[in-house]
Amino acid sequence: MVTGDPRPMRTPAYGGRPANSNGTVLTLALDTAHTTGDTMSVGGTVLLLAMHESWSDISPGQRLRTTGKLAPAHPGDLTVAALRVHNAPELLGTPPFWQRAATHIRAGLRQASAVLPTDQAGLLPSLVVGDTTTLAPRVIADFRTAGLAHLLAVSGTNLAIVCGAVLLLCRAVRTGPRTATAVAALALLGFVILARPQPSVLRAAVMAAIALYALTTGRDRAAIPALAGTVTILLLADPELAGDLGFVLSVLATAALVLLAPRWSDALRRRHVPGGLAEALAIPAAAHLFTAPVVVGMTGELSLTAILANLLAAPVVALATVLGVLAAVLSVIHPGTAELLVHLTGPAMWWLVTVAHQAAAIPMATLPWPSGLGGGFLLIGVLIVLALVLRQRRFRALLIAAILLALLVLVPIRALRPGWPLPDWAVVACDVDQGDAIVLSTAEPGRAVLVDTGPDPIAITNCLRDLDIDRIALLVLTHLHADHIGGLAEVLAGHQVGAVAISPVQQPPWAIKEIRRATESAGVPLTELRPGTSTTWPGLTIDILGPRSPAALGATGERVGGTALNDASVVIRAHTTAGRVLLTGDIELAGQADLLADKGSELAADILKVPHHGSRYSLPRFLATVRPRIALISVGAGNDYGHPSPLILETLRAQGTHILRTDQDGDLAIAPSPHGPVISRHGKQESRTAR
Repeated sequence: MVTGDPRPMRTPAYGGRPANSNGTVLTLALDTAHTTGDTMSVGGTVLLLAMHESWSDISPGQRLRTTGKLAPAHPGDLTVAALRVHNAPELLGTPPFWQRAATHIRAGLRQASAVLPTDQAGLLPSLVVGDTTTLAPRVIADFRTAGLAHLLAVSGTNLAIVCGAVLLLCRAVRTGPRTATAVAALALLGFVILARPQPSVLRAAVMAAIALYALTTGRDRAAIPALAGTVTILLLADPELAGDLGFVLSVLATAALVLLAPRWSDALRRRHVPGGLAEALAIPAAAHLFTAPVVVGMTGELSLTAILANLLAAPVVALATVLGVLAAVLSVIHPGTAELLVHLTGPAMWWLVTVAHQAAAIPMATLPWPSGLGGGFLLIGVLIVLALVLRQRRFRALLIAAILLALLVLVPIRALRPGWPLPDWAVVACDVDQGDAIVLSTAEPGRAVLVDTGPDPIAITNCLRDLDIDRIALLVLTHLHADHIGGLAEVLAGHQVGAVAISPVQQPPWAIKEIRRATESAGVPLTELRPGTSTTWPGLTIDILGPRSPAALGATGERVGGTALNDASVVIRAHTTAGRVLLTGDIELAGQADLLADKGSELAADILKVPHHGSRYSLPRFLATVRPRIALISVGAGNDYGHPSPLILETLRAQGTHILRTDQDGDLAIAPSPHGPVISRHGKQESRTAR
């Protein structure tokens, strides 16, 4: 039985179809498993990876039968196995009527939200019912960096807003307390069904039910017993929740609001801070303090803007939630009225997107921190020490002075002499994991040429944002494998793009279909790049050298795949302020031999983007002919393909080439200087000059 909504895969598969094109992820409650010659009744949760478009329409509660390839669950996951399927499911009956109704209402809200701009249209369903299906990856990245990620999932805040609005309405029409409580309970139940019973929703729902019971009976509504009772009931019903990080964060945030926020709010009032402002400051600060150890353990980053961002976002959340819930319900009754209500949420959605984006763009918005269990306990220790220090007045003054001094020194230095991006950079290799994304400067502020977009939309978006690029004169896709085109739609949505250029080999079919759909939707022209063409911008000229092989050009009309598609990569020679750069896509032995035969010594370059992530399929003669001073290897850490090959690394070192790798160095920028190319590393190592 399906236990959660289908969601698109966010991480593309290397070398094949992007997982977010038609791939779907679901969770299933397993009843019976059939293997060769055996049938067993088992329980547990299975993570299903479906590569058939029909799975995206499955509703929670649906019973089904399917076949696929089993794989072990990832260590630490609350699943018994992973199952990859390529066929449509065999449906057994229909989901319960309430699940079908919830699915219909959620779809209606998504449709009504389409009247807003793209970023806002994806945010509203996520804010209201936790539906992130249409939420843009760049918005997710901004909200995470800004410390606003909790707004993208349904939590106790949503339930409190809904129940509070219902109780206020009942009071306005003068209903009795029992009637008001009953109506609020029905609204609570309906909202849980609509938002799906996720861990945070369950925690908040049970706690709200206990509070409503106390309201009806007139008993004391002590928050701590209610929270303790909630956790006990849920863990007895589903012990697996103890290992769910979303549930843990939800409980910690609630505990912070119960234990710490009132004390801080009272302390601020005693210092003559207005009551509303005191609560607005105390609530996000307390929640951030309690959840920070878990968050840094998960992400390896500590948000320094979360309290301010939450303070700015809080005033519009309640109004947007109420209007969004009303729009969701009315979307199946009168779509026009639902769209009107969605329009009314527009200013709030714009404000939330703007706050998240601006907070994420602040220099040093996040502080790198050790991840894992050790990082979480380290932060707890630091917080305890700070709490003890702040209890002493003289140490408190010293700490405040130190913080102010750090701000006065570090912020101006960061603003005036930022470590990233490197001033006057010419070439940047973005760290996009196992894929390629190379940025070439046009010497015009905010404008560049982009070669490939990598597999991860968030990674390429962050890289371009850090470089302050908002206009892309030309976006080149060297070939149509997923690790080179996965971020295309997101780049087109977030930047002004002059044109998208591709190889003459328009294969595989699914890829060119996705590219055409993305460029047409963005209104960006799509063109082919053939050998012999050149284009010039201020400070940059690119020459197209390949592909050359008639076989690679698909002259026979047959489908090109695997190695042949790699050899059909667009090969670019770029003349930059840092020297000549050779960008080779994923060309392998045949493609390199063709280039050697056609160009020979003209292939010599100062900087080489090593073919195919440093795979072993590179000719020593090709590397010796190029003989670069610097070799860029765009590769993912811990990849399963053995990239880069030790043989290729040794060959480059023997030539005296300085090797740079994104898996070890992060984003890499190269700039000219009188003493040779200057290299700046971002994300994993500090800047230094290559000799």
